[in-house]
Amino acid sequence: MHLKIALLAGDGIGPEVINEAVKVSNVIAEKYNHTMEWTPALTGAAAIEAVGDPYPDKTHEICLASDAVLFGAIGHPRFDNDPSAKIRPEQGLLKMRKKLRLFANVRPTFTFTSLLDKSPLKQERIEGTDLVFLRELTGGIYFGERGRKDNGNTAFDTCTYTRKEIERLAIKGFELAMTRSKKLCCVDKANVLESSRLWRETVQALENNYPEVRVSYEFVDAVAMRLVQWPNSYDVLITENLFGDILTDEASVISGSMGLMPSASLGTENALYEPIHGSFPEAAGLGIANPLATILSAAMMLEMSFGLKEEGASIRKAVDKSLSEGIVTKDLTQNNGRSYSTSEVGDYLIKAIKN
Repeated sequence: MHLKIALLAGDGIGPEVINEAVKVSNVIAEKYNHTMEWTPALTGAAAIEAVGDPYPDKTHEICLASDAVLFGAIGHPRFDNDPSAKIRPEQGLLKMRKKLRLFANVRPTFTFTSLLDKSPLKQERIEGTDLVFLRELTGGIYFGERGRKDNGNTAFDTCTYTRKEIERLAIKGFELAMTRSKKLCCVDKANVLESSRLWRETVQALENNYPEVRVSYEFVDAVAMRLVQWPNSYDVLITENLFGDILTDEASVISGSMGLMPSASLGTENALYEPIHGSFPEAAGLGIANPLATILSAAMMLEMSFGLKEEGASIRKAVDKSLSEGIVTKDLTQNNGRSYSTSEVGDYLIKAIKN
């Protein structure tokens, strides 16, 4: 199979972790007789500095011409520390999601047996956790009407959803649940918000189409509590943009490190894969960034965009081996053990896959 992939390294540690994902993916391609065509493109602060746009038209054209997009991270302290900045790297991420029509963010949270003691939660609470959030990406408060009034002393942000936006995400949630344990949780705040009431009635209207799926409806505050009490009671959860943004970050710490979790953003025509961590500019160039989340994102890409299940499983098996044998970066080193550099972890995975 010939795979055409847009490569958006981005900012901070993005180029370093992307480099390791490319190395590992190329070895997979060689082992399973595929070819990979990588096309680099600018985004984020790097794109602002080069052309003044965090998501340039040329980058968009490259993404559209590719079968999938592998993305690193966006963000730079120069913009974080300047509240008056008119153009910000993060605007590139929102623009990319909107223009590529990436409406469903797939955020898995799972645990590794060898790292259970790295989690801030007790082992008996998290063991066996394997859940997936589907977060709506292109609607809600982040894209609603906003502004100031009363001479700038009052600010407002509006959360707006259409039934169609909710329905297309919910269908993906039902379909995903059918491939897993057939449990689906709709997360909302229907006791207070009108937009949440539309979410709930839209999902309820779809239930008859998926009679095998057990559907529950929970308020977002209750889910936030249960995620730290019984995360292994959940399987597939669907929710709107803001709630999903918050809850997925909460869930990400269950595994013990944000450097471990992959993600995907799916649309009608394209898909983007990225680690859930940020650009971590303080670590850029030091060789300490954990590449595993990006490498596992590449595994998700192989599985979800190309149907290459065995190839994705091969990467996951190598990652499990590196974790169990302690071939990890500084953030995962235990009991004063040796830490390995970003590239050393990638090199170990390549050897594990080849052998």
